[in-house]
Amino acid sequence: MPRGDKSDYSEKQKRKAEHIEESYEKRGVSTGEAEARAWATVNKQSGGGDKGGSGQRKSETAKRADRKDSAHRAASARQGKPANRGSAQSRSRSGSTSLSDMTRDELMKRARERDVRGRSSMRKAELIRALS
Repeated sequence: MPRGDKSDYSEKQKRKAEHIEESYEKRGVSTGEAEARAWATVNKQSGGGDKGGSGQRKSETAKRADRKDSAHRAASARQGKPANRGSAQSRSRSGSTSLSDMTRDELMKRARERDVRGRSSMRKAELIRALS
């Protein structure tokens, strides 16, 4: 999408930007600045242009981790091992939950167990990438 092109935004996003822009103009902000602030707000709240379809919210890393975890659970089931569907703590110990479903604290604990370097400054997505 070329810079400034608003064709990929939904009608709801366009209305929201227009409303925000009018609000800024009422407070004395210049027209150009009000428009820039309005679209920045819409982008911050919704992540940019119109997003459609399923699976658009997960990163490729999270999807990869989910597939890997699903494959592990399927292999365990073929071997006759029961699925452990207990609490989040027991799931994180047994590994029967996907990394993307774990909290950052649970990921930090697992990274600590595996002695992942630089883990203290990592964000959740980076921890998932390092652990998968």
